[in-house]
Amino acid sequence: MASSSRNSGNSRNSGNSGVSKATLREDLTCCICYELFTEPVMLGCMHHFCKRCISTYWRSLRGPVSCPQCRQEFPNKHFQTNYLVAGLVEKVKATSSNGYLKNLQRQLKNSLDSQKSRKEEFITMIRKDEEQMDTIRKAGAALRDRIHSDFQALHHFLQVEEAVVLEQLQREQEVMEQSLQRHLEDLHTAVRELEENLNTIQQAAGTISGSLMVEVPEFNSRPQIQAMTIPDFDEFCSKYIAPLQYTVWRKMFQSLKPGPLPLTFDDDTVHPSLLLSPDQTQVFENVVIQPYQHNPKRFVQCVNVLAAQGFQTGRHYWEVGVGIKPKWDLGVALETVDRQTRVKLCPENGYWTLRLRNGRDYSAGTQPWTSLPVTSRPQRIGVFVDCEERRVSFYSADDMRLLYSFSNGPRAKAFPFFSPCLSEPGQKVHPLRLLHFPSNLITEN
Repeated sequence: MASSSRNSGNSRNSGNSGVSKATLREDLTCCICYELFTEPVMLGCMHHFCKRCISTYWRSLRGPVSCPQCRQEFPNKHFQTNYLVAGLVEKVKATSSNGYLKNLQRQLKNSLDSQKSRKEEFITMIRKDEEQMDTIRKAGAALRDRIHSDFQALHHFLQVEEAVVLEQLQREQEVMEQSLQRHLEDLHTAVRELEENLNTIQQAAGTISGSLMVEVPEFNSRPQIQAMTIPDFDEFCSKYIAPLQYTVWRKMFQSLKPGPLPLTFDDDTVHPSLLLSPDQTQVFENVVIQPYQHNPKRFVQCVNVLAAQGFQTGRHYWEVGVGIKPKWDLGVALETVDRQTRVKLCPENGYWTLRLRNGRDYSAGTQPWTSLPVTSRPQRIGVFVDCEERRVSFYSADDMRLLYSFSNGPRAKAFPFFSPCLSEPGQKVHPLRLLHFPSNLITEN
């Protein structure tokens, strides 16, 4: 048995998890029976023995009782039960069992696997964030090229407006990049913490076979970091892919070339309940169904009409005067849509539309309908189609505010589409108007 100073030193070291199990077992072994203490007692000299061993040893003595280790003599057979040492002996016995070691190994393995899994999740999220960052930067670069091209068409007096728009683009891009950058920093911090946790676990796992009680480390619980998505990314792109020449239209209209398309309605497609103006720029409801010739191009189930001008390449913009009509549908339709049956107006059926109902409920033609938060009622609706980008966008032409943008526009030839809808009984009938500029640059009533 070691001296008292050795015992106290080992007690200190046991709290540092640096003492090997073999050394601790030696310190807790009785020097008489050479087994772990059973009912350990402490003599006045601070040495420990099994209660039964020291009692048997003292009975064998003929003279004064003494410590069998340091030979210090005592006036009587007195010893003190040491419950702390007894507790340590029981823990050493427990931690030496195969069941305990296997359970500890299993817990450490589970903890290690969990930390590795979380690290992989964060690394995957980092990759996605970096891909999104690259997408934003590429989109920003492409948008800059288009912005420069549009402003060049307006010559030198639009340079100030161009600078304003570019500054706004840069600010919005920076806001998204900064948001992603903060998210990336949080993820990198989380990964570093997980790597520290992994090192701690691996160190603990390495001491299972040779250390005293190894416990599964506990870690501060960091809130789960969710994958980040960029809000309104399509809106961000659509805003700058938009016809910027028309955005500054009201300021520099006389210098705008070319202007909006001078569309006309196609008489071959108009429903028999609708009537066109002589110049084919207005469509009215008709209380009497007009006689008509059979034509596969004509709508016969729904009160629809197409423009006479179609396209499948290039960029096109036109405006429709909706005035105070309480309901209407407008947008673009594929040339191949079925005009003999009633169908839902959605991209799956070849329609990309905006609708108004009840004079206040605006919706985009998706399935189900996408309700739009339009606060001020526009008198004119601008429609912009970019065939190469496959975008169909709708604007409040009064202030060029984006209302909605489809990013899955038509691949084949398409035509501007209109439905004035049928008014309720007693309502005043208002036409839909194809606006030609500059003569129609007035407020619709």
